[in-house]
Amino acid sequence: MKTAIIIGATSGIGYEVATILLEEGWRVAVTGRRFELLERMRKRFGENVMPYQIDVTQPESVDVVDRILAETSAPDLFLYVSGVGSQNRGLDEQVEINTVQTNSEGMVRIVSHLFNYVKLSKEYFNKHKAHIAVITSVAGTEGLGLSPAYSATKKMQSTYITALAQLSSMEKVPVHFTDIRPGFVETDILNPNKKYPMLMKKEKVAKLIVKGLKQRRRVLTIDWRYRLLVAFWRLIPHCIWERITWAHN
Repeated sequence: MKTAIIIGATSGIGYEVATILLEEGWRVAVTGRRFELLERMRKRFGENVMPYQIDVTQPESVDVVDRILAETSAPDLFLYVSGVGSQNRGLDEQVEINTVQTNSEGMVRIVSHLFNYVKLSKEYFNKHKAHIAVITSVAGTEGLGLSPAYSATKKMQSTYITALAQLSSMEKVPVHFTDIRPGFVETDILNPNKKYPMLMKKEKVAKLIVKGLKQRRRVLTIDWRYRLLVAFWRLIPHCIWERITWAHN
């Protein structure tokens, strides 16, 4: 039986991916701050669900990860989903700081801990290669004026994964990385009072993510429309990008 750890599975993409894996017979450790939602999943799917309460912004969150690892023993997949984001045109300082704490500090805390676990685990060297995947965003492609901290932290996440991939090659650590970059997804992170272009259903996104993970993709941009959009963005010089003012959503 394959095993997975999903950091941030109380709702949205994390919940949907966990549901797919459980339906396929995986054993899944699900984490999040709202433990009651994780318990509902356990009641639905039974003993294959291992619920753990965790807050990635707190240093003791790695202690929870260690308890999960002790129970799962060299899991096949680590998926980091936890994240916050909002439009902050007014540049509220606390909103920016909270975004950095969760998306950057929290991700580094958990993913670096997992990386070191793999590095010291004889089971991975003897049996199989670990797979660490992180939900970043197409927003990390360029700086978005409506969401400064969100787009910056997503860029940071992608860069961090790239750096760890190189480090794993340098240190001969048996781990594969996947950078998952969705566009707008119909989840709680979006403002329900606003309209978003090319909005995707979370169920469809989760299916595409699971498919990409099975293919062990290094970078997974979801979906084809956003791949075209990102390709177009990259052609725009910064001197022009910084003067674009039509994005008022």
